[in-house]
Amino acid sequence: MSTVGALLIVKNEESKLEACLDSLCQWVDQIVIVDSGSSDSTLDIAKKYTNDVYSHCDWKGFGKQRQIAQNYLKTDWVFAIDADEVVTEKLQESILKAIDTSEPALFKCNRLSSAFGKQIHYSGWNPDWIVRLFPRDIASYNDALVHEKVISSKDIPQRKLSGYLLHDTYESLHHYSLKTTSYLKAWADDREGKSSSLSKALLHAFACFFKMYIIKRGFLDGAHGFILAWLAAHSTFYKYIDLWLRGKK
Repeated sequence: MSTVGALLIVKNEESKLEACLDSLCQWVDQIVIVDSGSSDSTLDIAKKYTNDVYSHCDWKGFGKQRQIAQNYLKTDWVFAIDADEVVTEKLQESILKAIDTSEPALFKCNRLSSAFGKQIHYSGWNPDWIVRLFPRDIASYNDALVHEKVISSKDIPQRKLSGYLLHDTYESLHHYSLKTTSYLKAWADDREGKSSSLSKALLHAFACFFKMYIIKRGFLDGAHGFILAWLAAHSTFYKYIDLWLRGKK
């Protein structure tokens, strides 16, 4: 029988972590949680579910932190999940079937995300296929500071799993600001030295809004679709302006 372990990197996730771990604890063989300096009850919650809880506060990016977590796993397969995600029963069944019947592959989950209390079915958010299940000995995350990806040392196929991975993205505008600030800085850090300009920032921001709200039919998500497109445009403008201002120093 193949074994599967859950990989989590966390920081200040006390409001979401328990629901995530409840969706894992009955069927995974190991849960590894790497914390990067929580100041709330995240560690206390984590220790109720697993003894494999570690602190690594020397933050070098999302990719590196996930690599650290994977090094603690001993299972045949890795299932990477975030604290604000929950595995549905159908996805669980699909994962267990995949690890017992399939040749090595990178398996994608379809995330169904919620923002500000509403599930988002358009706006470019759904479908949202992302590799989360992979063989531990031949695949791992790359070194990216943000938007890290799973890479494999062998040429293996990508396949899709059934069922949703439920993703509770943003609870409020305050939560959105807290969550995106670190991503925006990491994005600019990763591109330090590259050129940008005011016109490029405006163009990318407009294109982002138009793509989400019109091309990706964000208007069908109602007011939430407009809000998300506007916020995404603002974040895009921020990223390119930050890069431009750094180049002016």
